[in-house]
Amino acid sequence: MRITKKFIVAGTAVVALVAGGGAAFAATSAATAPKITAEKAMDIAHKQVPGAWISELDYDRRGTRPDTWEIELTKGAQLHEVDVDAATGKVTDRGTKQSDGDDDDRDD
Repeated sequence: MRITKKFIVAGTAVVALVAGGGAAFAATSAATAPKITAEKAMDIAHKQVPGAWISELDYDRRGTRPDTWEIELTKGAQLHEVDVDAATGKVTDRGTKQSDGDDDDRDD
């Protein structure tokens, strides 16, 4: 009977720690949420490459440098990469490369 009580007390403590940690993480995540939403960043990227479809979207927190939305668009056999500043919405980088026809990211 004592072992069961110890497990219940220990389990309750773990749940409380996890719940508290999750709340703390949510509070810090909300405080640093990007001003430019993912939808807005995708709209900006589509204006850069009209008629393309978005094949990848990543949010990159860069520490001391501005956070960036990294968007990969596909149009025909071309892959376009557009970086959008998450605070201002400005395009910070843009590149194009030929698609190899393989949409599997094995080299990640």
